[in-house]
Amino acid sequence: MKRYYFQNARLYGESTTIDNPVIEIENGKVISVKESDGNITEQIDEKVVFSEPVRIVPGFIDIHIHGADGADIMDGTPGAVYTMKKALPEEGTTAFLATTITQSAEEKIKALESVRTVIEEQNPNSGAEVLGVHLEGPFISKKRAGAQPPQHIGPADIQLFRRFQEASGGNIKLVTMAPEEDKNGELVKELTGQKVIPSIGHSDASYEEVRTAVGRGVSHVTHLFNGMRGAHHRDIGVAGGALLHEELVTEMIVDGIHISAPMVKLAYKNKGPERIILITDAMRAKGLQEGKFALGGQTVHVEGDRAVLEDGTLAGSIIKMNEAIRNMMAFTECSFEEAVQMATINPARQLGIQDRKGSIKEGKDADFSIVTSDLEVVQTYIGGNKVFDRGE
Repeated sequence: MKRYYFQNARLYGESTTIDNPVIEIENGKVISVKESDGNITEQIDEKVVFSEPVRIVPGFIDIHIHGADGADIMDGTPGAVYTMKKALPEEGTTAFLATTITQSAEEKIKALESVRTVIEEQNPNSGAEVLGVHLEGPFISKKRAGAQPPQHIGPADIQLFRRFQEASGGNIKLVTMAPEEDKNGELVKELTGQKVIPSIGHSDASYEEVRTAVGRGVSHVTHLFNGMRGAHHRDIGVAGGALLHEELVTEMIVDGIHISAPMVKLAYKNKGPERIILITDAMRAKGLQEGKFALGGQTVHVEGDRAVLEDGTLAGSIIKMNEAIRNMMAFTECSFEEAVQMATINPARQLGIQDRKGSIKEGKDADFSIVTSDLEVVQTYIGGNKVFDRGE
Protein backbone atom coordinates (compact mmCIF):
# COMPACT_ATOMS: atom_id res chain seq x y z
CA MET A 1 0.00 0.00 0.00
CA LYS A 2 1.12 3.55 -0.75
CA ARG A 3 -0.20 6.69 0.91
CA TYR A 4 -0.13 10.02 -0.90
CA TYR A 5 -0.69 13.31 0.89
CA PHE A 6 -1.62 16.22 -1.40
CA GLN A 7 -1.21 19.63 0.21
CA ASN A 8 -2.96 22.77 -1.12
CA ALA A 9 -5.31 20.53 -3.09
CA ARG A 10 -9.06 19.91 -3.16
CA LEU A 11 -10.27 16.47 -4.23
CA TYR A 12 -13.61 16.18 -6.02
CA GLY A 13 -15.22 12.95 -4.93
CA GLU A 14 -18.54 11.44 -6.00
CA SER A 15 -20.60 13.33 -3.46
CA THR A 16 -18.25 15.62 -1.58
CA THR A 17 -15.00 17.54 -1.76
CA ILE A 18 -11.99 16.86 0.45
CA ASP A 19 -9.28 19.39 1.16
CA ASN A 20 -5.65 18.30 1.52
CA PRO A 21 -6.55 14.64 0.94
CA VAL A 22 -4.69 11.50 1.82
CA ILE A 23 -5.21 8.79 -0.80
CA GLU A 24 -4.30 5.19 0.00
CA ILE A 25 -3.60 3.04 -3.05
CA GLU A 26 -2.91 -0.66 -3.37
CA ASN A 27 -2.61 -2.77 -6.53
CA GLY A 28 -3.75 0.15 -8.66
CA LYS A 29 -6.96 0.67 -6.67
CA VAL A 30 -8.08 3.39 -4.28
CA ILE A 31 -8.28 1.91 -0.78
CA SER A 32 -9.37 5.05 1.03
CA VAL A 33 -9.69 8.81 0.62
CA LYS A 34 -9.70 11.03 3.67
CA GLU A 35 -8.86 14.53 4.78
CA SER A 36 -5.52 15.15 6.45
CA ASP A 37 -5.65 15.76 10.15
CA GLY A 38 -2.43 17.75 9.96
CA ASN A 39 -0.35 15.16 11.85
CA ILE A 40 0.19 12.47 9.28
CA THR A 41 3.63 13.26 7.87
CA GLU A 42 5.27 10.19 9.36
CA GLN A 43 2.48 7.90 8.18
CA ILE A 44 2.61 8.78 4.48
CA ASP A 45 4.84 7.51 1.70
CA GLU A 46 4.81 10.61 -0.47
CA LYS A 47 3.94 14.21 0.31
CA VAL A 48 3.06 16.33 -2.72
CA VAL A 49 2.95 20.06 -2.05
CA PHE A 50 1.58 22.53 -4.61
CA SER A 51 2.56 26.19 -4.68
CA GLU A 52 -0.88 27.21 -5.95
CA PRO A 53 -4.29 25.69 -5.14
CA VAL A 54 -5.11 22.73 -7.36
CA ARG A 55 -8.05 20.38 -7.93
CA ILE A 56 -7.86 16.59 -7.98
CA VAL A 57 -10.42 15.12 -10.39
CA PRO A 58 -11.08 11.69 -11.90
CA GLY A 59 -9.03 10.86 -14.97
CA PHE A 60 -10.72 11.94 -18.18
CA ILE A 61 -12.14 9.28 -20.53
CA ASP A 62 -12.13 10.06 -24.26
CA ILE A 63 -14.45 7.68 -26.11
CA HIS A 64 -13.85 9.22 -29.53
CA ILE A 65 -10.26 9.91 -30.54
CA HIS A 66 -8.40 8.94 -33.72
CA GLY A 67 -4.90 10.14 -33.02
CA ALA A 68 -2.42 12.41 -31.25
CA ASP A 69 1.26 13.38 -31.33
CA GLY A 70 1.75 12.26 -34.93
CA ALA A 71 0.10 8.85 -34.49
CA ASP A 72 -3.26 7.54 -35.72
CA ILE A 73 -5.14 4.34 -34.94
CA MET A 74 -5.39 3.67 -38.69
CA ASP A 75 -1.60 3.54 -38.93
CA GLY A 76 -2.23 -0.07 -38.03
CA THR A 77 0.74 -0.52 -35.70
CA PRO A 78 0.97 -1.11 -31.95
CA GLY A 79 3.56 1.67 -31.89
CA ALA A 80 1.00 4.23 -33.00
CA VAL A 81 -1.36 3.18 -30.20
CA TYR A 82 1.45 3.40 -27.65
CA THR A 83 2.31 6.91 -28.85
CA MET A 84 -1.26 7.96 -28.13
CA LYS A 85 -1.24 6.21 -24.75
CA LYS A 86 1.85 8.16 -23.76
CA ALA A 87 0.61 11.54 -25.04
CA LEU A 88 -2.91 11.63 -23.61
CA PRO A 89 -2.09 11.91 -19.87
CA GLU A 90 -0.65 15.37 -20.62
CA GLU A 91 -4.24 16.56 -21.07
CA GLY A 92 -5.54 14.60 -18.09
CA THR A 93 -6.90 11.68 -20.11
CA THR A 94 -6.33 8.33 -18.43
CA ALA A 95 -8.45 6.05 -20.65
CA PHE A 96 -9.85 6.09 -24.19
CA LEU A 97 -11.53 4.19 -26.99
CA ALA A 98 -9.24 3.76 -29.98
CA THR A 99 -11.34 5.15 -32.81
CA THR A 100 -11.15 4.02 -36.42
CA ILE A 101 -12.09 5.82 -39.61
CA THR A 102 -13.73 4.42 -42.74
CA GLN A 103 -11.15 2.54 -44.81
CA SER A 104 -10.91 -0.76 -46.67
CA ALA A 105 -11.79 -3.86 -44.68
CA GLU A 106 -8.17 -4.98 -44.81
CA GLU A 107 -6.87 -1.72 -43.34
CA LYS A 108 -9.54 -1.75 -40.66
CA ILE A 109 -8.65 -5.29 -39.66
CA LYS A 110 -4.95 -4.42 -39.48
CA ALA A 111 -5.74 -1.48 -37.20
CA LEU A 112 -8.06 -3.55 -35.02
CA GLU A 113 -5.44 -6.29 -34.63
CA SER A 114 -2.91 -3.68 -33.51
CA VAL A 115 -5.29 -2.31 -30.90
CA ARG A 116 -5.97 -5.85 -29.69
CA THR A 117 -2.24 -6.45 -29.25
CA VAL A 118 -1.87 -3.33 -27.12
CA ILE A 119 -4.93 -4.10 -24.98
CA GLU A 120 -3.61 -7.58 -24.22
CA GLU A 121 -0.20 -6.36 -23.07
CA GLN A 122 -0.79 -2.86 -21.63
CA ASN A 123 -0.04 -1.89 -18.05
CA PRO A 124 -0.53 1.32 -16.02
CA ASN A 125 3.03 2.46 -16.70
CA SER A 126 2.45 2.51 -20.47
CA GLY A 127 0.09 5.49 -20.33
CA ALA A 128 -3.63 5.97 -20.82
CA GLU A 129 -5.60 2.72 -20.82
CA VAL A 130 -7.14 1.55 -24.09
CA LEU A 131 -10.65 0.53 -23.05
CA GLY A 132 -11.57 -0.87 -26.44
CA VAL A 133 -12.53 0.31 -29.91
CA HIS A 134 -14.96 2.88 -31.24
CA LEU A 135 -15.70 1.66 -34.78
CA GLU A 136 -16.54 4.75 -36.83
CA GLY A 137 -17.57 3.62 -40.29
CA PRO A 138 -18.06 1.99 -42.71
CA PHE A 139 -21.79 1.52 -41.94
CA ILE A 140 -22.67 5.18 -42.46
CA SER A 141 -24.30 7.48 -45.01
CA LYS A 142 -22.39 8.81 -48.00
CA LYS A 143 -24.60 11.91 -47.82
CA ARG A 144 -23.10 12.70 -44.42
CA ALA A 145 -19.60 11.35 -44.94
CA GLY A 146 -17.79 14.42 -43.65
CA ALA A 147 -14.10 13.48 -43.54
CA GLN A 148 -14.87 9.76 -43.91
CA PRO A 149 -13.59 8.54 -47.34
CA PRO A 150 -16.81 7.85 -49.30
CA GLN A 151 -15.31 5.10 -51.48
CA HIS A 152 -15.15 2.76 -48.48
CA ILE A 153 -18.60 3.51 -47.06
CA GLY A 154 -21.02 0.59 -47.30
CA PRO A 155 -24.38 -0.66 -46.03
CA ALA A 156 -24.94 -2.34 -42.70
CA ASP A 157 -23.20 -5.72 -42.90
CA ILE A 158 -23.39 -8.12 -39.97
CA GLN A 159 -20.79 -10.52 -41.37
CA LEU A 160 -18.30 -7.70 -41.90
CA PHE A 161 -18.89 -6.44 -38.38
CA ARG A 162 -18.22 -9.93 -37.04
CA ARG A 163 -14.91 -9.97 -38.93
CA PHE A 164 -14.00 -6.66 -37.35
CA GLN A 165 -15.02 -7.85 -33.88
CA GLU A 166 -12.97 -11.01 -34.24
CA ALA A 167 -9.92 -9.02 -35.35
CA SER A 168 -10.30 -6.75 -32.32
CA GLY A 169 -10.45 -9.68 -29.92
CA GLY A 170 -14.01 -8.75 -28.96
CA ASN A 171 -12.93 -5.25 -27.96
CA ILE A 172 -15.30 -3.16 -30.10
CA LYS A 173 -17.43 -1.29 -27.56
CA LEU A 174 -19.20 1.32 -29.69
CA VAL A 175 -20.17 1.51 -33.37
CA THR A 176 -21.07 4.70 -35.23
CA MET A 177 -23.68 3.86 -37.86
CA ALA A 178 -26.47 5.36 -39.96
CA PRO A 179 -29.75 3.70 -38.93
CA GLU A 180 -31.34 4.43 -42.31
CA GLU A 181 -28.75 2.11 -43.87
CA ASP A 182 -29.84 -0.66 -41.47
CA LYS A 183 -33.36 -1.00 -42.83
CA ASN A 184 -34.51 -3.97 -40.78
CA GLY A 185 -32.48 -3.17 -37.69
CA GLU A 186 -30.42 -6.33 -38.02
CA LEU A 187 -27.10 -4.62 -37.29
CA VAL A 188 -28.50 -2.87 -34.22
CA LYS A 189 -29.82 -6.23 -33.02
CA GLU A 190 -26.38 -7.78 -33.55
CA LEU A 191 -24.66 -4.97 -31.66
CA THR A 192 -26.98 -4.91 -28.69
CA GLY A 193 -26.80 -8.71 -28.54
CA GLN A 194 -23.02 -8.40 -28.12
CA LYS A 195 -23.42 -5.51 -25.63
CA VAL A 196 -21.89 -3.11 -28.13
CA ILE A 197 -23.32 0.44 -28.12
CA PRO A 198 -25.01 1.41 -31.41
CA SER A 199 -24.52 5.12 -32.07
CA ILE A 200 -26.21 7.32 -34.66
CA GLY A 201 -23.61 9.22 -36.61
CA HIS A 202 -22.73 10.31 -40.14
CA SER A 203 -26.42 9.82 -40.74
CA ASP A 204 -29.07 11.44 -42.95
CA ALA A 205 -31.90 9.79 -41.01
CA SER A 206 -35.28 11.44 -40.69
CA TYR A 207 -36.77 11.89 -37.25
CA GLU A 208 -39.02 8.85 -37.78
CA GLU A 209 -35.95 6.76 -38.58
CA VAL A 210 -34.28 8.05 -35.43
CA ARG A 211 -37.36 7.23 -33.37
CA THR A 212 -37.45 3.71 -34.83
CA ALA A 213 -33.75 3.25 -34.09
CA VAL A 214 -34.24 4.31 -30.47
CA GLY A 215 -37.02 1.76 -30.18
CA ARG A 216 -34.63 -0.90 -31.41
CA GLY A 217 -32.04 -0.09 -28.77
CA VAL A 218 -29.86 2.72 -30.14
CA SER A 219 -28.67 4.74 -27.14
CA HIS A 220 -25.90 7.05 -28.32
CA VAL A 221 -25.22 9.87 -30.79
CA THR A 222 -21.80 10.47 -32.33
CA HIS A 223 -20.49 14.08 -32.29
CA LEU A 224 -23.86 15.81 -31.99
CA PHE A 225 -24.70 18.28 -34.82
CA ASN A 226 -21.71 17.19 -36.92
CA GLY A 227 -22.13 14.70 -39.76
CA MET A 228 -25.89 14.43 -39.44
CA ARG A 229 -29.20 15.76 -40.73
CA GLY A 230 -29.95 18.96 -38.84
CA ALA A 231 -33.21 20.08 -37.30
CA HIS A 232 -35.92 21.49 -39.57
CA HIS A 233 -39.32 22.61 -38.35
CA ARG A 234 -41.05 19.92 -40.42
CA ASP A 235 -38.52 17.16 -39.71
CA ILE A 236 -36.20 17.55 -36.76
CA GLY A 237 -33.83 14.93 -38.17
CA VAL A 238 -30.99 13.38 -36.21
CA ALA A 239 -29.99 16.55 -34.39
CA GLY A 240 -33.53 17.27 -33.18
CA GLY A 241 -34.15 13.64 -32.33
CA ALA A 242 -30.99 13.59 -30.24
CA LEU A 243 -32.20 16.58 -28.23
CA LEU A 244 -35.71 15.20 -27.85
CA HIS A 245 -35.01 11.63 -26.76
CA GLU A 246 -33.79 11.13 -23.20
CA GLU A 247 -32.64 7.64 -24.19
CA LEU A 248 -29.87 9.14 -26.32
CA VAL A 249 -26.56 10.14 -24.75
CA THR A 250 -24.77 12.65 -26.95
CA GLU A 251 -21.10 13.21 -27.69
CA MET A 252 -19.98 16.77 -28.36
CA ILE A 253 -16.79 18.32 -29.72
CA VAL A 254 -16.66 21.54 -27.72
CA ASP A 255 -13.81 23.31 -29.49
CA GLY A 256 -15.78 26.37 -30.60
CA ILE A 257 -15.35 25.28 -34.22
CA HIS A 258 -17.45 22.15 -34.69
CA ILE A 259 -20.36 23.65 -32.72
CA SER A 260 -21.00 27.30 -31.94
CA ALA A 261 -21.14 28.34 -28.31
CA PRO A 262 -24.91 29.10 -28.38
CA MET A 263 -25.63 25.67 -29.87
CA VAL A 264 -23.54 24.02 -27.16
CA LYS A 265 -25.61 25.92 -24.59
CA LEU A 266 -28.86 24.85 -26.29
CA ALA A 267 -27.78 21.21 -26.15
CA TYR A 268 -26.79 21.56 -22.49
CA LYS A 269 -30.19 23.01 -21.62
CA ASN A 270 -31.93 20.13 -23.43
CA LYS A 271 -29.76 17.17 -22.44
CA GLY A 272 -28.51 18.29 -19.05
CA PRO A 273 -25.12 17.37 -17.62
CA GLU A 274 -26.05 13.68 -17.33
CA ARG A 275 -26.54 12.99 -21.05
CA ILE A 276 -23.57 14.78 -22.60
CA ILE A 277 -20.15 13.22 -23.12
CA LEU A 278 -17.25 15.47 -24.05
CA ILE A 279 -14.98 14.03 -26.73
CA THR A 280 -12.02 15.36 -28.70
CA ASP A 281 -12.43 13.47 -32.01
CA ALA A 282 -8.76 14.41 -32.30
CA MET A 283 -6.53 13.42 -35.19
CA ARG A 284 -2.77 12.91 -35.36
CA ALA A 285 -1.93 16.63 -35.48
CA LYS A 286 -2.96 17.16 -31.86
CA GLY A 287 0.05 18.34 -29.90
CA LEU A 288 2.08 19.17 -33.01
CA GLN A 289 2.83 22.29 -35.05
CA GLU A 290 0.73 23.53 -37.98
CA GLY A 291 1.14 21.76 -41.31
CA LYS A 292 -0.17 18.97 -43.54
CA PHE A 293 -1.17 15.61 -42.11
CA ALA A 294 -2.81 12.39 -43.31
CA LEU A 295 -6.26 11.19 -42.24
CA GLY A 296 -7.83 8.18 -43.90
CA GLY A 297 -5.69 8.60 -46.99
CA GLN A 298 -6.65 12.27 -47.27
CA THR A 299 -4.58 15.41 -46.70
CA VAL A 300 -5.56 17.51 -43.72
CA HIS A 301 -4.41 21.10 -43.33
CA VAL A 302 -3.93 22.30 -39.77
CA GLU A 303 -3.82 26.04 -39.21
CA GLY A 304 -4.24 27.51 -35.77
CA ASP A 305 -6.88 25.46 -33.98
CA ARG A 306 -8.61 24.16 -37.12
CA ALA A 307 -8.08 20.93 -39.13
CA VAL A 308 -9.70 20.75 -42.60
CA LEU A 309 -9.58 18.71 -45.80
CA GLU A 310 -8.60 20.27 -49.13
CA ASP A 311 -12.22 21.34 -49.72
CA GLY A 312 -12.56 22.94 -46.30
CA THR A 313 -14.47 20.07 -44.66
CA LEU A 314 -13.71 19.79 -40.95
CA ALA A 315 -11.49 16.77 -40.35
CA GLY A 316 -11.62 16.00 -36.67
CA SER A 317 -10.10 18.33 -34.13
CA ILE A 318 -6.87 19.04 -32.33
CA ILE A 319 -8.47 19.99 -29.03
CA LYS A 320 -7.34 18.52 -25.72
CA MET A 321 -9.80 17.15 -23.19
CA ASN A 322 -8.93 19.70 -20.49
CA GLU A 323 -9.59 22.45 -23.03
CA ALA A 324 -12.99 20.94 -23.90
CA ILE A 325 -13.95 21.01 -20.22
CA ARG A 326 -12.84 24.62 -19.94
CA ASN A 327 -14.86 25.55 -23.04
CA MET A 328 -17.95 23.75 -21.75
CA MET A 329 -17.91 25.89 -18.63
CA ALA A 330 -17.39 29.09 -20.65
CA PHE A 331 -20.08 28.32 -23.24
CA THR A 332 -22.83 27.11 -20.90
CA GLU A 333 -22.02 28.54 -17.46
CA CYS A 334 -22.27 25.00 -16.11
CA SER A 335 -20.40 24.22 -12.91
CA PHE A 336 -16.88 22.83 -12.73
CA GLU A 337 -18.30 19.60 -11.31
CA GLU A 338 -20.79 19.25 -14.17
CA ALA A 339 -18.17 19.84 -16.85
CA VAL A 340 -15.85 17.28 -15.27
CA GLN A 341 -18.74 14.83 -15.03
CA MET A 342 -19.16 14.98 -18.82
CA ALA A 343 -15.60 13.76 -19.28
CA THR A 344 -15.47 11.17 -16.48
CA ILE A 345 -18.43 9.38 -14.95
CA ASN A 346 -20.72 9.95 -17.96
CA PRO A 347 -18.52 8.03 -20.42
CA ALA A 348 -17.80 5.42 -17.74
CA ARG A 349 -21.52 4.81 -17.23
CA GLN A 350 -22.18 4.66 -20.95
CA LEU A 351 -19.49 2.00 -21.33
CA GLY A 352 -20.73 0.13 -18.26
CA ILE A 353 -17.43 0.48 -16.40
CA GLN A 354 -18.57 2.88 -13.66
CA ASP A 355 -17.70 0.21 -11.11
CA ARG A 356 -14.00 0.88 -11.76
CA LYS A 357 -13.70 4.19 -13.66
CA GLY A 358 -15.14 7.69 -13.71
CA SER A 359 -14.78 8.81 -10.10
CA ILE A 360 -12.31 8.77 -7.23
CA LYS A 361 -13.77 6.26 -4.82
CA GLU A 362 -12.76 3.30 -2.70
CA GLY A 363 -12.44 0.18 -4.83
CA LYS A 364 -12.06 2.00 -8.13
CA ASP A 365 -8.96 2.36 -10.29
CA ALA A 366 -6.61 5.02 -8.95
CA ASP A 367 -6.86 7.17 -12.09
CA PHE A 368 -6.89 10.90 -11.39
CA SER A 369 -5.61 14.19 -12.72
CA ILE A 370 -4.53 17.30 -10.87
CA VAL A 371 -5.47 20.58 -12.53
CA THR A 372 -5.24 24.30 -11.82
CA SER A 373 -8.30 26.52 -11.48
CA ASP A 374 -7.90 27.23 -15.22
CA LEU A 375 -7.84 23.51 -16.09
CA GLU A 376 -4.14 23.32 -16.85
CA VAL A 377 -2.97 19.78 -16.11
CA VAL A 378 -0.28 19.61 -13.42
CA GLN A 379 -0.04 15.84 -12.83
CA THR A 380 -1.78 12.67 -13.98
CA TYR A 381 -1.88 9.31 -12.20
CA ILE A 382 -2.96 5.98 -13.68
CA GLY A 383 -3.36 2.97 -11.42
CA GLY A 384 -1.70 5.04 -8.71
CA ASN A 385 1.39 5.63 -10.84
CA LYS A 386 2.37 9.18 -11.74
CA VAL A 387 2.59 9.15 -15.55
CA PHE A 388 2.74 12.90 -16.20
CA ASP A 389 4.17 15.84 -14.28
CA ARG A 390 4.23 19.27 -15.89
CA GLY A 391 7.14 20.29 -13.70
CA GLU A 392 9.41 17.43 -14.77
